[in-house]
Amino acid sequence: MSEPLLAAPAQPPGRPKAGPAPWGGSDPSTGSVGDIFSWPVRIYWEDTDAGGIVFYANYLKFFERARTEWLRHLGVEQHALREQVGGMFVVTSTQLRYHRPARLDDLLLVTARVTESGKASLTIEQSAVLQQDGTAPTVLCEGSIRIGWVDATTLRPQRIPASVIHALSAGNH
Repeated sequence: MSEPLLAAPAQPPGRPKAGPAPWGGSDPSTGSVGDIFSWPVRIYWEDTDAGGIVFYANYLKFFERARTEWLRHLGVEQHALREQVGGMFVVTSTQLRYHRPARLDDLLLVTARVTESGKASLTIEQSAVLQQDGTAPTVLCEGSIRIGWVDATTLRPQRIPASVIHALSAGNH
């Protein structure tokens, strides 16, 4: 099979403006490997539990969205990869730590940054950071997510396609 045609990186609607990450990290607008990519998430009623705080499992959903948008920002369309190459990323392990709750109407920046890359997997550090006017950003939840590349039919591990590695590498410069 030929390598997939990757979409050109695009600035999605609602992306934060370029500039340094407010908590002292790298530029959140680059989305590149090694740098911190961030994606805004507003908290809605559907995200909260009976106590009015974000249900703990929803942080995994927020992290998934940020990883997907990070890949899209790099020009890696996951659906196209599955169709064209026959493979996909799957989560193989997660480790989360909850510090403080998010609440209805809060605006979070959910970050993603690759910390390790192997032939068939990536480890991504992620966090959900509360953004409030006039106050320092607060890390609410942080974690380490490991994703592996597998054959979409057999679910057996495979090497990450060269086109994806190239997009990740290009995003680092």
